[in-house]
Amino acid sequence: MAAIEYTDVGFQAFDADHHYYEAPDAFTRYTPKGWEKRTMQWAELNGKRRLLVAGRVNRFIPNPLFDPVARPGALDDYFRGRRAGDDIRAAFGELEAINPGYRDPAARVPMLDAQNIQSAFVFPTLGVGMEEALVDDVEAAHVAFHAFNEWMHDDWTFNYQDRLYPAPYLNLQDPAKAMQELEWVLERGARVIVMRPGPVRGPGFARSPGDSVYDSFWARIAEAGIVAAFHSGDAGYNRYAEDYGNGGQMEAFRVNPLIGLITGHRPIHDTIGALICDGVFARNPKLRVATIEAGSDWVVDLYRYFKKTYAQRPTSFVGDPVEQLHNQLWISPYYEDDLQNLRAVHGADRMLFGSDYPHAEGLADPCAFINDLEGFSADEIKLIMRENGLALVNG
Repeated sequence: MAAIEYTDVGFQAFDADHHYYEAPDAFTRYTPKGWEKRTMQWAELNGKRRLLVAGRVNRFIPNPLFDPVARPGALDDYFRGRRAGDDIRAAFGELEAINPGYRDPAARVPMLDAQNIQSAFVFPTLGVGMEEALVDDVEAAHVAFHAFNEWMHDDWTFNYQDRLYPAPYLNLQDPAKAMQELEWVLERGARVIVMRPGPVRGPGFARSPGDSVYDSFWARIAEAGIVAAFHSGDAGYNRYAEDYGNGGQMEAFRVNPLIGLITGHRPIHDTIGALICDGVFARNPKLRVATIEAGSDWVVDLYRYFKKTYAQRPTSFVGDPVEQLHNQLWISPYYEDDLQNLRAVHGADRMLFGSDYPHAEGLADPCAFINDLEGFSADEIKLIMRENGLALVNG
């Protein structure tokens, strides 16, 4: 395959959505002895190596070893609606040996240089789909994700040469342990953290991430000046599809239109709405939240809802929720979204370029995102492709 000629946008970009592919021992290297069966372990089943989470085969990612792996951008035409096919896995095409830059920051930086990217947030691939499998064992969930963050700090650090900003994963089931983990990652230089959207659930409880038990958590994030990112993954919303005779364990490329209709953008829509309704933004005006790889079609509905509801019941809010939505939320949309509509309701000053590189559903040429910014001014393009992201990471 011919080498890609990467897009030059006239400046060095900031990519808000890069990914690594986890090493096989990402969840097991630091798992305390005796916790394997309650957290993550590998097993040989029918001649294949399978990831077990809480003792069950986990199918969030069909290929959790990632070697070989799909080519970056292999599903571009599929996600733009240019290619049809019920078997999405066939659309991946031929897999290739994993690039060292997908697992090693030292090898990734030269790739950034070639792609005309100054720096990037870096998110998990497998990690964003693991929390739901541990939702019934709060203690094990916190043990597992601390082990994961220890691995991440080993292999990637939380700030690699001010070029790569890997996001440690925070789960909120136990508020005290969440605070402990937050302090741990802050002490090690984290500039961004990542969480899954959706309610916080555990055995015998379910609550909003804006519940008052998390007041100190959100206040500490605001005080530290870091970014709280919500990245799509397994939000546990498949349980709602079960009411319609579907559901089950989430699989990353499972094709089921009804499940997509029922779940879709609901997790991120509901999460951001809950943070505003519960007063998290109002109590923490310096809090900066980013939504990553969660689309943007839901944004119009959220603005419309808060505009109407605030006009009807202003005393239900502390301050104007529409202003809070704009001032404290940054959105990295899908490149195939209606970006002009997002600009109209949310503003170019709160949009982030994200390529999802090197995922199959992302862009093989990250800065080619600019080609979808038709109708945007040069100043708006620079905001989206560079300045907004740099302002976030620099506090």
